[in-house]
Amino acid sequence: MTSAPTEPTEPLWQPDEERIARAAVTRFQAWAAERHGAPAEGGYPALHRWSVDEPETFWQAVAEWFDVRFSTPWARVLGDRAMPGAEWFPGATLNYAEHALRAADERPRDTALLHVDETHEPTPTTWAELRRQVGSLAAELRALGVRPGDRVSGYLPNVPQAVVALLATAAVGGVWTSCAPDFGARSVLDRFQQVEPVVLFTVDGYRYGGKQHDRRDTVAELRAELPTLRAVVHIPLLGTPAPEGALDWADLVAADVEPVFEQVPFAHPLWVLYSSGTTGLPKAIVQSQGGILVEHLKQLGLHCDLGPEDVFFWYTSTGWMMWNFLVSGLLTGTTVVLYDGSPGYPDTGAQWRVAERTGATLYGTSAAYVMACAKADVHPGRDFDLSAVGCVATTGSPLPPDGFRWLHDEVREDLWIASVSGGTDVCSCFAGAVPTLPVHIGELQAAGLGTDLQSWDPSGKPVVGEVGELVVTNPMPSMPIHFWNDPDGSRYRDSYFEMFPGVWRHGDWITITDHGSVVIHGRSDSTLNRQGVRMGSADIYEAVERLPEIRESLVIGLEEPDGGYWMPLFVHLAEGATLDDDLIGRIKATIRTELSPRHVPDEIIEVPGVPHTLTGKRIEVPVKRLLQGTPLEKAVNAGSVDDLGLLRFYEALAAARRG
Repeated sequence: MTSAPTEPTEPLWQPDEERIARAAVTRFQAWAAERHGAPAEGGYPALHRWSVDEPETFWQAVAEWFDVRFSTPWARVLGDRAMPGAEWFPGATLNYAEHALRAADERPRDTALLHVDETHEPTPTTWAELRRQVGSLAAELRALGVRPGDRVSGYLPNVPQAVVALLATAAVGGVWTSCAPDFGARSVLDRFQQVEPVVLFTVDGYRYGGKQHDRRDTVAELRAELPTLRAVVHIPLLGTPAPEGALDWADLVAADVEPVFEQVPFAHPLWVLYSSGTTGLPKAIVQSQGGILVEHLKQLGLHCDLGPEDVFFWYTSTGWMMWNFLVSGLLTGTTVVLYDGSPGYPDTGAQWRVAERTGATLYGTSAAYVMACAKADVHPGRDFDLSAVGCVATTGSPLPPDGFRWLHDEVREDLWIASVSGGTDVCSCFAGAVPTLPVHIGELQAAGLGTDLQSWDPSGKPVVGEVGELVVTNPMPSMPIHFWNDPDGSRYRDSYFEMFPGVWRHGDWITITDHGSVVIHGRSDSTLNRQGVRMGSADIYEAVERLPEIRESLVIGLEEPDGGYWMPLFVHLAEGATLDDDLIGRIKATIRTELSPRHVPDEIIEVPGVPHTLTGKRIEVPVKRLLQGTPLEKAVNAGSVDDLGLLRFYEALAAARRG
């Protein structure tokens, strides 16, 4: 694999002295130096080194800096640091929702939530109103018999009611879990049946792409297949009456009562997130109230530099961890933007319009959306007033170098571009945004505080300037406390600790450069290994999708039984494009000159589309399994794919190759 640049090139962006001085992370470092022995000099690299060398002191400092309210004190910061099973703040009790609603005390009339639908007109909810609704709903949940540890589920779009339901669940010590309403019944049941919810919040439908989508039949199926439900709550987004036996949302949030926050142990479960589940039942990942609280305060307050003056917009759905991360913007007193609609309706520039109309100061999106805007000739800086936007952040897949250049050229030259990488597994970032460091094209700025991120070769040796496995060698508070339905912890251990016992291996190829930045090359379990040279699929996509004729691509490397290696590149063409000899030649020349002659594909095959997970990630491993002859029903969990029909193309191709 081509290794990342280790000589720092000229930065694309450099924060000025004033920006560095006013960043929360700068003030935190000076304070922690005075109170906790952190290094006063050396800037972010010195602070990071200290945070991983002295994790107990660092996390104590985070809890104090953000004034985490422990209702009973902790015995020590880290009772056991083994992974998996690290024990954080044993003895402490607290409540996540109490912290998320703290701004209501000082700023009751300020805006907590801005809801935007496809009309792009923002509707505000004040802190006082959010707190009142949470108080009312929490009291109703208790009246329904919801007790600490009970699961509460939401089949909901990205609307204020979803935030209220999450916070009310956390307030009573329940465990929240959600799916977006574009998930079909089977996908939802694959998730919710594992955790056996006692309450289900539902909508009658949702609006997307200018159309109404009725989900009442799906809701009826969910109710029939979830026998543990004690109550179903109907939210009439499309205006239909509550079905028989369901409670009406308006009735549950009508009272004016102060929320009562159940004080729970630090490690008490907060929510269940799900892996994409492309090759089996989705993993039901459980994270804790305290772990998420301190990790998100660190990530949002120090790395994203968010505070009460900020407006935080990230395009996401309730079925993706970024929604939970977005809601945690409330922890820093920040106004949170909830956009419920298509990312590209009525045109590709839709998200920029939402950023403009909400006055977003941090706008997060996917790398795929940035590249779609570049191809669609969108000019955000020219066509929208984005003067409030200080940072554009991207995740979901690596942001290609061209994406960095496009944001810099088309939004604003003085723009902090934060490409971040983490995972549902920790509901946070391993590497990404640092407001005080320069941005280099194609690179994530640095590893996160408290995260001992390393790149390891197959023998477990750390490497710099070379490609290796992304590992984390110390525990993070938001690592899963366990998986649901994994009583002996074997599925949890197999997922992250099988290759390097006691060390988290995430499954990404990365390079850590000698100036401390991070380059992500794609998933290590779908890596292309040709004649011993490894290359991440992301590198191929970045090169190929620069060609205007290529809408999207998918590359697979297949070890064959005879010892051979077949590497096809599948291309989904832009409208009007033809896969002729000229285009094939240009694709091969692009890969040969920009990446490596060894990674020129053996075949280039036009496909009707590239399949994705429900959260928009390209499906590589299941396609590889299909091409190896695995039957479709064993190669992929049908409920995890956005368009199962697309996979039948690859299944047919595999059959044709076998003759």
